[in-house]
Amino acid sequence: MKLTHLIPLLGLATAAYAAPQTFDFKDPKGVNNAIFKLDAPLESINGSASSITGTVVFDPENPGATKGKIIVASESLTVPNPMQKEHLHSDKWLDVTKYPEITFETKSFANVKTVGNTTTADVTGAFVLHGVTNEITAPVKLTYLKDKLSARVPNMNGDLLVIRANFTINREDFNIAKGQFEDKVSPTIDLSLSIAGASAK
Repeated sequence: MKLTHLIPLLGLATAAYAAPQTFDFKDPKGVNNAIFKLDAPLESINGSASSITGTVVFDPENPGATKGKIIVASESLTVPNPMQKEHLHSDKWLDVTKYPEITFETKSFANVKTVGNTTTADVTGAFVLHGVTNEITAPVKLTYLKDKLSARVPNMNGDLLVIRANFTINREDFNIAKGQFEDKVSPTIDLSLSIAGASAK
């Protein structure tokens, strides 16, 4: 076979393998969210955060190499009770003015298993809350939806990456009202993340 015939074939072979893609998690629909729950003996507090941004680099051929950073605006955390929300944002608790962002940046993936378009793994990364950084490991599910961006956002073509994760942290590990009000505000916080990022074409 002549070299001139071989070159196009090599190009086709290369195109058959998906390259890493960058997914933007600033959701134009505004439905990405994080849910948090504190279940203390006297009160159960449930809330959410809606202002989520960040980017994740995902390779469908190598999901274990996923890298990225997710950012939640502290000021977007809300609870149904207005007074509780005011306390939550105050310098006695999250101090959202001084610490405007809650972030998670990946370091590594383990126990990676992919079935179809869904990958499960244990992700380890740096979690920053209230100005304190702790390394945490949490189970995560990544769903790669090729050519599905238009189904979520009309008039936009591209792919979607859906990330779901559930994990628990201890507020004392982040110097949030350490040892205080534990009858009404649980020392442990259950977190649930459900977000979709877009890779437009």
